[in-house]
Amino acid sequence: MQAPLIIAFTVFGLMAGAAIAYVIGASAILTFIAADRQMYMAVLPQRLFSQLDVFAFLAMPLFIFAGDLMNRGGLATALIDFCMSFLGRLKGGLGHVNVMTSVFFAGVSGSAVSDAAALGNSLVPEMRRRGYSLDYAAAITGASSIIGPIIPPSSILIFYGALMETNVTALFAAGILPGLLLAGVLMAINAYYAHRDNHPGGPGEDVPAFFPSLLRALPAMTLPVIILGGTLFGFMTPAEAAAVAVIAALVVGFTHGNLTWNQVGASLHRTAVMLGGLFIILCAISTFSYIAALLQWPQAIKATVEDWNLSPLQYLMLINLIFLVAGMAMDVKAAVALFAPIFAPVAIAMGVDPVHLGIVICFNITTGLLSPPLGGVLLILATTVRMNYWRLIRATLPFFLAEVALLLVLTYFPEISLTIPRLLGLA
Repeated sequence: MQAPLIIAFTVFGLMAGAAIAYVIGASAILTFIAADRQMYMAVLPQRLFSQLDVFAFLAMPLFIFAGDLMNRGGLATALIDFCMSFLGRLKGGLGHVNVMTSVFFAGVSGSAVSDAAALGNSLVPEMRRRGYSLDYAAAITGASSIIGPIIPPSSILIFYGALMETNVTALFAAGILPGLLLAGVLMAINAYYAHRDNHPGGPGEDVPAFFPSLLRALPAMTLPVIILGGTLFGFMTPAEAAAVAVIAALVVGFTHGNLTWNQVGASLHRTAVMLGGLFIILCAISTFSYIAALLQWPQAIKATVEDWNLSPLQYLMLINLIFLVAGMAMDVKAAVALFAPIFAPVAIAMGVDPVHLGIVICFNITTGLLSPPLGGVLLILATTVRMNYWRLIRATLPFFLAEVALLLVLTYFPEISLTIPRLLGLA
């Protein structure tokens, strides 16, 4: 009885342009009233604070801050030069450089939007100057930026782990192979287009010297090794690793002379704004999850799944469909916070490994950043490179379909995600 009313209210709010946190929060309150559960709202303040009082959340603002500092400190340019020094002479070399830079940049920022903004400002103009079409340069930049949230350290993996009480270190380990596999798929697609469309590049290409570019890029390349080594082998918690990342970003930025105290202040301001927006969404989602638990929606979903006689794999495919649709219109973390507490417990009860489930959900919802109508990466790139939004969507569609195909492979073969966590005794 309440579901059609809540769905209609939510859709109307989103179409009216209201902030998603307000829409979800208002929908949750309306559900309390429609279901005659107003007396339980007295517990809401305590529940909201308890949902935010999670140690793993401490790592998230620190990694956001560190990534923004690295971006302002000019590390993206150093990484591009280094990748260009050993990939630039291949056919379509700058496309390969684009993908490989995202792999290295993933260990610095862990954010697809930051990656897209940084490479959209620096690498896309360089690709245009060397003869690539704007469509292709923007498309491969958007596609490769999805690597950022999969290869650790990743804010979305931290967020999911804290929300669903899943080992964040295990999620970090599980994200390595899928992220590298995604990079390999994108480089294969780039090689195909390079030969089909005769992209620039070849033995005569002018590239930076290897060792000088390596020295400039070394701080950015060693930082992910320190973070991953510290977390995976138990020397540091993710929060401690994030603090080390901030210190390293400050040292590298000031040592290279690319960072000023005004930029540090601006980075702090941006981190605080992003964190405030995220916590408002979390409070709204927590309210929604509370009424969902009171009305036993997860149990109803489980009963429906049992009635349909779905296998664990079939249920995972259903989750994939739900999250792909959600990712087309919702913020990544909002979609995870809204749907994961409802659908994930049923999958775990069916025997799906929680770490594998976390990678599938996070890979899925991150892919939504590249999908219309409201893909975050598409919006950032269209603004950054000054390109028509729908034209950009057409250009990125082949890459988006390839990433969806890889998602299905990761879903069907959990060993891809679980090999490294099992070797380290984390899963």
